[in-house]
This record gives sequence, structure tokens and C-alpha cells, in this order.
Amino acid sequence: MTTQLTRPLEGALRGSGGASAGRRRRPLSLGAVVPYLPVAVIMLVYLFPLGFLLNTALKSNAEFFANPNGIAQTFEFGNFPTAWEKGNFGAYMLNSVLYTSVAAFLGTVCSLLLGFPVSRGYLRHTRLWYGLFVAMLFLPNTLVTQFQLVLRLNLYDTQLGYILIMAAGVGVGPLLVSGYVKSIPRELDEAAALDGVGYWRFVFLFLPHLIKPVLTTVFLLQAIGVWNDIILPTILLPDQAKYPATLGLFAFQGTYTSEWSLLAAATIIVAGPLLVAYVFLQRYLVASVVGAAVKG
Repeated sequence: MTTQLTRPLEGALRGSGGASAGRRRRPLSLGAVVPYLPVAVIMLVYLFPLGFLLNTALKSNAEFFANPNGIAQTFEFGNFPTAWEKGNFGAYMLNSVLYTSVAAFLGTVCSLLLGFPVSRGYLRHTRLWYGLFVAMLFLPNTLVTQFQLVLRLNLYDTQLGYILIMAAGVGVGPLLVSGYVKSIPRELDEAAALDGVGYWRFVFLFLPHLIKPVLTTVFLLQAIGVWNDIILPTILLPDQAKYPATLGLFAFQGTYTSEWSLLAAATIIVAGPLLVAYVFLQRYLVASVVGAAVKG
């Protein structure tokens, strides 16, 4: 009796295993592979320079000059602490973290304060505001005007002056915020108002939780611009003690032009924090784009 009951079960398991094996043995069709080819090409274009830079940083200087394009044979991890110490990147990185975090935060707040009321129609002439947001993307960087402004405000060669100038460059932030806010029901604003929640309390305490993905995107885009900037620090921060990491890398390049391995290690040191930040925040970037596209 037990044998009769177990035979159908064994047959079912055998059939399930055979079906699984059949699925595993199914050959890949050309139509399933072709959509991944552009992705692979784009990944190669972006990852190859980074891989080449890392390979150079792991070589000794003698090995680099002997075979610049070859794979590193002896991994010289000591290039990173050597470059860090010789380039004084500890102080420069602290400056960059200060400039980037504060300027990106202020820029994100400005984007929120501009994008939300325009998206909701709480300001007049919303089309004019949208036109201004788009125009800001195409206006050239007025270095002379910015320099004169900082100079006349007695903020030249100060960290505060540089931070304020960088925070003012909101870029695409207001457009992103206003587009994403449209996916948030207006009834939430009305319900908060009926509960006695004021405008500023709603904007700073309730709204950020609802639009966290787009605020993270704006913050990251702003942070990338501040962290990678080298022109404005050159003009506004002549004091070397206030240099960001990019200017520190520029000075390091001038001193160690022939030390290509150390220069590659220093470049990775400067670019590393942004890569790490992107790895941890990329899900918010995808959520902000997909959320605005699906709900908007």
C-alpha cells in the first residue's frame, strides 16, 4: 500500500526534476541576448577607464614604465597610503566633505522651496517659473559676476563664501522636485491643513518623507558638482589650507608628474567617496525616476 502511494509522488518529483533540467538546458536565443549587448557596451565604456586606473595604481613606477598597458604583476597597495601622506589629502578631504555636505544640503533645500509651490500652483505664473528653471540649465557660469559678488560681500577666500556660491547652483533640482511632487496627491496638503499643520511645517517635516527619492537624487547631483569642481576653488580659495580634494589632486599632479602610479592612486582616493555614495544611494535614483514616470 505504501509503495502504491509513493510511486505517484516519485513520478511527480522525477517529472519536476526533468522539467527543471529541461528549463536549464534550454539554449539562449538571439532575441534574449541582443537587448543586453548595449548594456554590456555601456558598462565596458564606463568600467574600463576605472579598471585601467586601478591597475595603474597597483603597479610600481618602474613596472608602469616597463609595461604601461600590462596587468599589474606585483600589487603595490602601499601606493595609496603614500599618496595620501605625500599629498596631504587628509586635510583636503575634510574640506571637500564640508563643502559638499553643506552646499548640497542647502541646494536641496532651495530646490524643495522652489519646486514644491510651483508644482502645486501656489505661486502665480507657473509657466514663467518653469521657463526660469529650464533657462538656468543653459545659462553660462558667470565667473566674473560671482567673483565680484563674493568680493563685495567680504567673503573672498572664505569657506562660507565658496559654500554659498556652490549652493546657489541648484541646476536641475527644482525641475526634478516639481515633477515628482505631481505624483503626490493634493489631498494630503488639504488634510494636513485641516489638521492644523502650517505650510512650513508641512514642507520641512511631512513632505520630505513623501519625496525622499527625488530629494536624494537632487542631493547627490549637487554633491557631484561640488565635489568635482575645480574652477571656482581656484578663483575663490587662494589659501592652500582651504583647498578641496580636487585642488589638492591638481597640486599633487604638478609635484609628482612622473610618478604615475602615485598619481593614479591619488585620483582613486579623490573619486572613491563619490563611487561609494553612488553605490549606497543608487536605489533612490532609480526610485525617483521610475516613481515620477509611473505616477506622474
